[in-house]
Amino acid sequence: MNSKKRYVQVGLGGRAGMYTHAVMDTYAHCCEMAGFCDNNEGRARMAAERAKAASADVPVYAADDFDRMVEEQKADCVIVTTKDCWHDHYICRAMELGCDAVTEKPLTTDEQKCQRIIDTQRKTGKKCTVTFNYRYAPPATQVKGLLMSGAIGDVLSVEFNWLLDTSHGADYFRRWHRNKENSGGLMVHKATHHFDLVNWWLSAVPESVFAIGQRSFYTPQTAERYGLSNRAERCLDCPESGRCSFHLDLRAHEGMQRLYLDNEDYDGYFRDRCVFSNLIDIEDTMNVVVAYDTGAKMAYSLNAFSPWEGFLVCFNGTEGRLERKEVHSTYVSGDGKTPHQVAQDQSYVRVYPHFKAPYSAEEWTGEGGHGGGDPLLLDDIFSPNPKPDKYLRAADQRSGAYSILTGVAANRSMESGKQIRIADLVENIGMPDYPSMPSPADPIAIT
Repeated sequence: MNSKKRYVQVGLGGRAGMYTHAVMDTYAHCCEMAGFCDNNEGRARMAAERAKAASADVPVYAADDFDRMVEEQKADCVIVTTKDCWHDHYICRAMELGCDAVTEKPLTTDEQKCQRIIDTQRKTGKKCTVTFNYRYAPPATQVKGLLMSGAIGDVLSVEFNWLLDTSHGADYFRRWHRNKENSGGLMVHKATHHFDLVNWWLSAVPESVFAIGQRSFYTPQTAERYGLSNRAERCLDCPESGRCSFHLDLRAHEGMQRLYLDNEDYDGYFRDRCVFSNLIDIEDTMNVVVAYDTGAKMAYSLNAFSPWEGFLVCFNGTEGRLERKEVHSTYVSGDGKTPHQVAQDQSYVRVYPHFKAPYSAEEWTGEGGHGGGDPLLLDDIFSPNPKPDKYLRAADQRSGAYSILTGVAANRSMESGKQIRIADLVENIGMPDYPSMPSPADPIAIT
């Protein structure tokens, strides 16, 4: 009798591989990939070929045959790695068909889709896991441990500045992410990570949001300032390719060519659109103020055209201040480099207690993508016996909802010029499972 947990996966683009390899390789002793589903026949065939190379015969299904795949393959769990705007459909159908769901972040892209997921999970009782790998990055966990220990007392305010550079940041303006109908914009697609980190770090949920933002760099006007007046809508064979610092040649990256360029005829998707196109409708610079149920406030900024990539987050508490600076390696999604490698010589964790000398903490480190978070996340998802975790890093639809709703509220605030209440967007979310925050008088050990 086969006791392995049976997985099927829908969406086989750039972010799918991490989960596919985990099921078919690292956790093959307890997991089995039972089916692939994608709207691009070429990418589906590629996934099947990779499976065959691993001595597995995995059937492929068209997007319209998702229900049939789940039923025929007797799936236990569906891995959702599609475009963000389709997450809600597949998460809900998975649960309605009796499966658990594991979904890439963000949970979904707007409040209506979020409400549907919350309602469906409540109705079916199935498990919905949202993969927030940044929680598992050792430096992020270290920050959580320091806050839990009461190192700076009760957190009163947060300053959080995230910078995307002109390699990784620009890439969001080439892909499907460049349109809010697909991604919810960077406030949802990218900042879901950041908002979730703050929620988890504080063991708090957002109550209200005010935001302003604009697209001020990735514009036709900027292209003109660079003297790029003869641009094409995509990089491939663009007349300005030799002079444009943002040119992306898909042919120079074997993985990108095979995954995207060779499969364009199936769905017409171009991976290398011009970052200065007037068809883009997402912002590249955003500022947000968030109020939390604990009384803490956050000032957050996201810029997508920085000369370096990483972040600086500062917590101001009743007993002092905690700072974490992190500088990340440069990459473009799909170029074969490990994402978000931390430059240790430029990063730090510092505590500034009131009335005492400040000190630096020796940084926690890890191996793998997202600062070492990816392998720990995958173990939590796929291991039959995950290790006990006092930090409660595993996330479900509740954490996923509060994460995206900060960004959704930011989008609504930018549209209306008004402060937006989270409670007015989605009902009956429930409180996520967060660790309690002990008082400074009763610290816990950080291990």
